[in-house]
Amino acid sequence: MKKAIEFLQANPVQYLATVGRDGKAKCRPFMFLFEAEGKLWFSTNCNKDVYKDMQANPDIEVCIASPAYAWLRLHGSAVFEENAAIKEKAMGNPIVKGQYGAASNPIFKVFYIADPHGVIADFSGKPPYEF
Repeated sequence: MKKAIEFLQANPVQYLATVGRDGKAKCRPFMFLFEAEGKLWFSTNCNKDVYKDMQANPDIEVCIASPAYAWLRLHGSAVFEENAAIKEKAMGNPIVKGQYGAASNPIFKVFYIADPHGVIADFSGKPPYEF
């Protein structure tokens, strides 16, 4: 999992895919927050469609590509948690702080990916790294 965390941190713009409430695939830019408690944490706003989609169907996949043409695909289930310590830590990110102001903002939601499974691959011909 260490390689996955390093890849997520090194490539800050990721894409999160969900199954929309209309049954169609949805993909949007997203941002990894950090690893804590052995979990990969992300955040969103409970007024957004992405939050509502994950509430209806928590199956998600994150995809990222590096400038060196390597990529990570990570899938699992989004688990939302009212975790004050995680929300407070997230305020250390200036983008998150700018959007929500404070960890106590009621629209600010954090989630982790449960049962994460993924691969890091590239065009080298070497076998992908699976985790």
